[in-house]
Amino acid sequence: MTDKSARPEVPTPASPDRRKRPLPWQSPKSSGEDPQGPAKIEAILTSPSYRPAIEDVAFLDSDDARGVRLQLDYLKPERLLREHGIKHTIVVFGSTRIVERSAATKNVEHLRDALLNEPENRDLQRQLIVAERILAKSQYYDVAREFARVVADAGGGPGDSRLVVLTGGGPGIMEAANRGAQESGAKTVGLNITLPHEQYPNPYVTPELCFQFHYFALRKMHFVMRAKALVAFPGGFGTFDEIFETLTLIQSRKIRPLPVILVGEEYWRKVIDFDFLVDEGVIDFEDRELFWYAETAEAIWNGLLSWYEKSGDALI
Repeated sequence: MTDKSARPEVPTPASPDRRKRPLPWQSPKSSGEDPQGPAKIEAILTSPSYRPAIEDVAFLDSDDARGVRLQLDYLKPERLLREHGIKHTIVVFGSTRIVERSAATKNVEHLRDALLNEPENRDLQRQLIVAERILAKSQYYDVAREFARVVADAGGGPGDSRLVVLTGGGPGIMEAANRGAQESGAKTVGLNITLPHEQYPNPYVTPELCFQFHYFALRKMHFVMRAKALVAFPGGFGTFDEIFETLTLIQSRKIRPLPVILVGEEYWRKVIDFDFLVDEGVIDFEDRELFWYAETAEAIWNGLLSWYEKSGDALI
């Protein structure tokens, strides 16, 4: 047995948050000691220099803190995506202007009524032509919505977050994709960006997985990091940007090849003549094979399954 008398006398452990006597710096210098003391202390406490760096918005917005902002833009989404168990994503892009059929129809009808009152109005005529074209493309809203449902039901079903739909978080095609996933009960991600004119996220992104980036570069990084595919619907500059950046990364093997699907062959062949680029020698024939066209949700999904089967890898 241990000799208790050999044990040293051990004091009672200190309280983790209280002291019996306050430390000298816990009270400011009194006015009795220096009449100007309290005012001087107040001047120090309210000075921006005394503000902790992580609470100093002006400092964090400065050029000197750009490196820190870049790190934060990366770290916050990365941490939350990991916490939600999201390993892979299917990135869906397309025009913010392609809305669901009911909204597109209402816009066309509104413009037709307006033209009845001003039949010679050239601007209204042009707006109606554009609105009718958007109405014709509203089918893609339905395709994106249906495709997201297919993704949500894959693997272990909606509760399986290993593979989720990820979009830019905006309206139009991105809304449709987030909406389809949400309707199936699956988690879905939106990566918004701060812009001079405020951008509202669409209401179908999972609230805990809707992020607002300061830097386009970090947003782009998160688009690609977990991507198992890029599905691009008819769109404009933003959609082109994602397509060409992804194709360039694959072409140069900066990233591991992943499938790129352009939905709406008629549209894409009109806006980008890839065969012309091959004929002109500015891209190789094999670069033309880095993507393919599809029209329906089923065709997109089956194409992805086929691509991964040929690659010897698994989609999920």
